[in-house]
Amino acid sequence: MTEALVLDYVRTARGKGSSRGALHRVSPVELVVRLQRALAARTGLDPSRVQDVIIGSASQVDEQGADLARTATLLAGWGHGVPGATINRFCASGVDAVAQTAARIRAGDLSLAVAGGVESVSRVPMFSDRGPLWTDPETIRHVGSVHMGIAADLNATLDGLTREELDAYGVETQRKAARAWEEGVHARSVVPVELPDGSFFSQDELVRPDTRPEQLAALPPAFAGLGAEGQDAIALAAHPEAGEIRHLHTVGTSPALADGAALLLLGSAETAAALGLRPRARIIGSAAVATDPVIMLTAGQQAVEAVIARAGLTPGDIDVFEFAEAFAALCLKFRRDLGAGPDRMNPNGGTIALGHAFGATGAIMAGGCVEELERRGGRYGVAAVSGAAGLGVAVLIERMDA
Repeated sequence: MTEALVLDYVRTARGKGSSRGALHRVSPVELVVRLQRALAARTGLDPSRVQDVIIGSASQVDEQGADLARTATLLAGWGHGVPGATINRFCASGVDAVAQTAARIRAGDLSLAVAGGVESVSRVPMFSDRGPLWTDPETIRHVGSVHMGIAADLNATLDGLTREELDAYGVETQRKAARAWEEGVHARSVVPVELPDGSFFSQDELVRPDTRPEQLAALPPAFAGLGAEGQDAIALAAHPEAGEIRHLHTVGTSPALADGAALLLLGSAETAAALGLRPRARIIGSAAVATDPVIMLTAGQQAVEAVIARAGLTPGDIDVFEFAEAFAALCLKFRRDLGAGPDRMNPNGGTIALGHAFGATGAIMAGGCVEELERRGGRYGVAAVSGAAGLGVAVLIERMDA
């Protein structure tokens, strides 16, 4: 079987997912266009050789609608002959784009492709696609659809976690994220984005390096209001064993909304050699799983466990876990169940500190996993994301020089 190799990786910095964010002034299609051009420039790639462009995006409407991947590819000047597709697996869209593209390369259907993700939450807000899972009362009642924050508090309650434990994790990830920027961890991958005023945006703007435990302890629960409006009742109907839902997560222990984009250049060994590109890693395999849509957020961990087991490995074999911080409770569960300490799990901070750009997050994490394996000389890494409705996707990565 053909190997699926990571030849390069680029991303934007993540902007605040609001009208106050730096990237609010740049459309999502333009974010992808700029990364496509940067990827071609830094690799010397002839874009007409690319056989497909697969982009993940969670809200495919308005500026993110009408197959953004194909639109961006045309605007980037990559030629009329390069296809493009935009896929949606909610928050796991970006990592799923990488997983699906790598699988097609391993199967021999592709030899050179671009995979990634984009989300401009500030311009295309969450739930703006108004699907039945968000808006149809009968669908919500039948499925048991709840807000992710309610699912997070349900998981925290069932796992017996405390507010102090969650807050401690929130402080930890902020400090790791700040240290990573200070040490230049992201310097190779981040492509500066020129803003309309002529300035350049090149650093994740959601990181709060001065976060202190007492600050998080003073924050109110973020989802108690939603719970009182009826969402607790939906969750408890599915999981009466919880008794009641303890609302423990705050804005300091929840993923911050962000704008951003990321692209990975993937190809076969033969194509890499023909292009004169030195592969950085191989994508060994992937797993897509689903679980109870009310518990919801455990699917990412289940996908990690599945992809590791399929490869005949154990959690102890993994040097780097890039696990989307879909609320602190799920990170503490992941760390406990897989024995993944702070040095191996999100060593450079995660989405609580850096921001969650929905469709882009998984692609950022896959590329970041490659970078961290290179930085520490590790062999195996996993990138994984949990999504709405109980979906989860993980990819298993091996550094080329391991």
